[in-house]
Amino acid sequence: MNIDFNLFMNDVVRQARQEIVSAGYQELTTPEDVDQAMKQPGTTLVMVNSVCGCAGGIARPAAGHSVHYDQRPDHLVTVFAGQDKEATEKVRSYFTGYPPSSPSFALLKDGKICTMIERHEIEGHDPVTVVAKLQKAFEEYC
Repeated sequence: MNIDFNLFMNDVVRQARQEIVSAGYQELTTPEDVDQAMKQPGTTLVMVNSVCGCAGGIARPAAGHSVHYDQRPDHLVTVFAGQDKEATEKVRSYFTGYPPSSPSFALLKDGKICTMIERHEIEGHDPVTVVAKLQKAFEEYC
């Protein structure tokens, strides 16, 4: 069987994007999109999406389920690491004090980083644990 790797990866990326957009996150694909989103007043949850099978398969369901909560961020946005490189680089410039990590979540208030859930806090855990971490951050900052 001959599988076209590029077609396969395009499908994986498309599905990963769709999963987050369907959960209510606004996709940011340019640095300008990022700056505009970060200027919004209130709290913003950024999901740094990734095709990483292990951690991405945990982070995406957690992203969707975590926002079904009484306290939640005002805005939900996402960038895709490895795909929308300039947008990802730009959003990471707002994550002062944190190294690049994907997948990951960053919670910002008025464009300033409050907390982050990095890849090492996602990988090897189940989605329910990540949801609990996100909702704890929502309680503290939202």
